[in-house]
Amino acid sequence: MALFIDGKSFADDEMIIALGVTVTGQKIPLGFIQAGTENERVVKSFLNGLLGRGLSIEEGILCIIDGAKGLYSAIRKVFTDRALIHRCQWHKRENVVSYLPKNLQKIWRRRLQKAYEKPTYEEAKNALNRLKPELKLLNESALASLEEGLEETLTLHRLGLFKQLGISLKTTNCIESVMSLIGQYTDKVDYWKNSSQKHRWIASALLEIEPRLRRIKGYRYLPSLRLALKQDLKLIKEAA
Repeated sequence: MALFIDGKSFADDEMIIALGVTVTGQKIPLGFIQAGTENERVVKSFLNGLLGRGLSIEEGILCIIDGAKGLYSAIRKVFTDRALIHRCQWHKRENVVSYLPKNLQKIWRRRLQKAYEKPTYEEAKNALNRLKPELKLLNESALASLEEGLEETLTLHRLGLFKQLGISLKTTNCIESVMSLIGQYTDKVDYWKNSSQKHRWIASALLEIEPRLRRIKGYRYLPSLRLALKQDLKLIKEAA
């Protein structure tokens, strides 16, 4: 139903991890790959590997990412017309306020959050658009940051399921929580001998963590998300 992808730093490397969400709301670690950065070529290979091992996207999938260009491009090229991308609203908000003076960041963080919390696509989009003229006067770079990929931060709104599933899917919190749990096993290691050690430790950590992962909040609405994905991706006729 949904796929979270993000990276965790291991010394000079990045471990890119995929976390799946089933139609019943279960979270399942799907795999990881070692890379220098979240670049498109590496992520494409990773995603193709997931497909080769049985990841099904025929009925559509929602991919939640932090906005990294390599992740975005790879998903578009590998999953093509079977995926919608939802960009993390928390990362977008923090990217925008990072351009502003410190004395204004708290105010704008609150204003952006209030706009994103509007229940419908039209209300959220209008609220964000109303902020643009003032933001343009303050900092055009902050405005450019807000406008870049804005529509994809509203994917859940556009699908009509923000109220029901936003608490779980509007940000990358689900996978960042998994990263934090992995860190309980790995963060105290100050010397990694080789790549094999990194792979063994992260695999072992994920095996320990998986049984403790709870279903996402709002999981009862995931069948509605499946239908909305099919409609948006124009898969209804094919599914029938």
